[in-house]
Amino acid sequence: MRQPRPPIDYPPDAFADPSAVPAPLSDEVLVELAGEHLDVDVATAARAEAARDWWPLSLADTAAGRVSHWPGAVVRARHADDVRATLRVARRHRVAVTAQGGRSGVQGGAVAPDGGIALDLTRLDRVLDVDPVAGQVSVEAGVFGPDLETALALHGLTLGHFPQSFDISTVGGWLATRGAGQYSNRYGTIADVVREIDVVLASGQLVRLGSRAPRRALGPELVQLFVGSEGTLGVITRATLAVRRAPASEVRGAWAFTTFDAGLDACRRILQRGATPAVARLYDEAESRRHFSRDDCVLIVLDEGDAYLTAATYQVVAEECSRAAFLGEQPVATWLERRNDVSDLAPLWSRGVVVDTIEVSAPWSALAAIRAAMLGALRAVEGSVGASCHQSHGYADGACLYVTFAGVPGADPTAYYRRAWEVATHAALSHGAALSHHHGVGRNRARFLADALDDQFDLLVTLKRVLDPDGILNPGVLALAGAPW
Repeated sequence: MRQPRPPIDYPPDAFADPSAVPAPLSDEVLVELAGEHLDVDVATAARAEAARDWWPLSLADTAAGRVSHWPGAVVRARHADDVRATLRVARRHRVAVTAQGGRSGVQGGAVAPDGGIALDLTRLDRVLDVDPVAGQVSVEAGVFGPDLETALALHGLTLGHFPQSFDISTVGGWLATRGAGQYSNRYGTIADVVREIDVVLASGQLVRLGSRAPRRALGPELVQLFVGSEGTLGVITRATLAVRRAPASEVRGAWAFTTFDAGLDACRRILQRGATPAVARLYDEAESRRHFSRDDCVLIVLDEGDAYLTAATYQVVAEECSRAAFLGEQPVATWLERRNDVSDLAPLWSRGVVVDTIEVSAPWSALAAIRAAMLGALRAVEGSVGASCHQSHGYADGACLYVTFAGVPGADPTAYYRRAWEVATHAALSHGAALSHHHGVGRNRARFLADALDDQFDLLVTLKRVLDPDGILNPGVLALAGAPW
C-alpha cells in the first residue's frame, strides 16, 4: 500500500505543549468505536496530520506549526464494514465524519473539522478484479494511482487517468472530486469512465449503484449523484472503471503562437475536427517563459494509442498549427519531466509568498474574455506579483483555463489569498465560466457555490437533507450543513 507524503513537515517543537492540543472524542464515543473493533487513533501527531491536505492554507499552517482545526480521532478503515460501523456510531452521537484518501486535494475538502472523525480509507487498497475482455477493473477506493496502473499493466491495460497528484491520490478521491487527468482529452475524465460504485450512506447503509453495462436507460444515473459530492452525500468504498488497452504508439510536437488567442483558436479547430490528442496544453507568454524560456505562446501536444489513430490526430494538429512556428518535440519532453513537480509550493508559502491555481471551464466563445478578466482582476489586488494562464483540458465545445497567481502580501497572507480568490472567481462567473473544472469545491470555493449553481443549489441542499439529515458528512464542504470557510 502506497502512503501519501505529507505536504510539509511540522516544526519539531510544534506540539511541545500538550495543553494546547484540544481533547479527542469523548470517552463514550471512543468506547463505542472500540466496540466495533475499529482502528482508532487519538495521538496528537495522527490528528494533526489528518487536519490538513494540499490546500495552500494547510501548507501555511503546517509551516507555522499550527493546526487550525483538530479532528477528535482518526479511524483507519480496513474494509467497507468499518466505514459502515463508523458512520453508525457517528450518526448516533452527531459527530462529523470526513472521508480521506491521499489528501491531495487543493481546496480543503479533505480537512477534517474540529472534534470530528477523520476516516482514513487508504487501507481499502485492493484491486479486486480485472476483466481484460470487457476492459473493466473493480477497485477499492483507497488504491493509489501508481498501484492501480501497475496492476493494469500486467494485463496490457491502462485507465489513462493521470492527474498531477497521481502519485499521492486515490481512486476514491478522484471520484469524490470529479477529477480529470492530464490525458483526459483521449481517455475522458473519471466521471466518463466510472460504471459502478459502492457507497456507504450516513445511516451506515451500503448501496451499490450503476452496473457493469456501458450504458443504461433506467432513469437518472445515480452513480453521478455521488461523483463530485466530495464525501457530503456518502462515502465511496469501491468502483468499477472502464479501462483501455495500453498505448502502442505515441506522437509529440510543439508549436509557438504569437498570441494566446491564436493558440486557443487552433486548439478549438483541432478538437472540433474530431481529433482528441491526449494532451494539448497552451501556455501564455508568462508561463511559456517560466516553463520553456520563450516569449511567445507554446502549445504542446502528445497523443498515444493505436498507431493509425495517433498518426491521423497528428496530421490534424499539424494542419491547424501550420501558421505557428514548429518547435519539435523537446518542449513536450520538458513538460513530461516536470509535470508532477510541486516541490516549490510549500517552500514559497514558508517564505511568505502566496501561490495558488484557479481552474475554470467555459465555451470556446467565452474563454478569451474570461482569461482577460481573471488576470486583470488578480493583477489589481494589492500585493500581487504575477498572474498567468494556460489552457489544459479541451472539448469540442469548450476548454479549461488554468490560472496561476502569486503575491507577497506581508502581514496578512490569508486576507490576500481570500481577496485574490474572490476577485478572480467573480470575474470568471460574471463571464459565464463554471466555478471548477476538476479541482472541486471543498472548503475554499464553498462560499461561491450558491451563486455558481443558482437555482440548482436549493436542489442540492434538499438532496443533502434526505441523504444526510443529521449533517454529519463533511459539513461545510460544498456549503452544505455547515458554514463555508
